[in-house]
Amino acid sequence: MALTITSYSGRDATAFFDDLARLRITVFRDFPYLYHGDSDYERQYMEIYARSEGSIFVLAVDDGLVVGASTGTPMASETDEVKGPFLTAGHDPDTIFYFGESVLLPAYRGRGIGIAFFAQREAQARKLGLSTCTFCAVERPADHPRRPADYVPLDAFWEKRGYTHHPELRTHFSWRDLDEAEESPKPLSFWLKTLP
Repeated sequence: MALTITSYSGRDATAFFDDLARLRITVFRDFPYLYHGDSDYERQYMEIYARSEGSIFVLAVDDGLVVGASTGTPMASETDEVKGPFLTAGHDPDTIFYFGESVLLPAYRGRGIGIAFFAQREAQARKLGLSTCTFCAVERPADHPRRPADYVPLDAFWEKRGYTHHPELRTHFSWRDLDEAEESPKPLSFWLKTLP
C-alpha cells in the first residue's frame, strides 16, 4: 500500500486518536520540544480539535501506520493562550486559521509531506473564508544543553511556505520537559501568512 495523505474534519478523525497520541509523544520528545508525553492529555487535546467547527486533521498513513499528522482550527475556537497575543496586537481572531502542530517521523521527512500538510491546512482556511494562517513555535536558547550539534531549525522551511516570523506575538504553554519533575511554562512566538 502506498503512502497516502488524507484530510479529515472534526469527529471523522477520532478513530486515529490513539495513533496520533503515540505519534505526537514520539516526535515531540526531540529537541526543541523535549516533551514528556502523556496519553490522557493527548486525547483531551485532540478532543478539543475534534469538537471545533471547521477543524482539520491531515494524516500521512503508510501501510496502515500513521507516520505524520497536522491539525488546524479557526482561531476563534482556540484558547486564550493562542488568541490573547493577537487580540492585544489588534488582530481579529475571526479572520485567522491556527495550525496546531505538524509532526512527522524522521524516516519520512524530505519527501514533500510537510509541504502537503501546509497546503491542505491553507486550503481549509480558504474554504472557511479566513484570510490569515498562523502557528507558533517554541523558543529555546542557542546554548540549551539538549540542543543537538546538528540541529537545524525549521525557519527556512517556513519562510519558503510564505510565513513571516512575528516575535512580538508571544505566548506561553506549559508542559513537562524530559528532565523536569513538573510542568513549567515555555515561551513560543508566532509565524503568519496572509493568504493570496
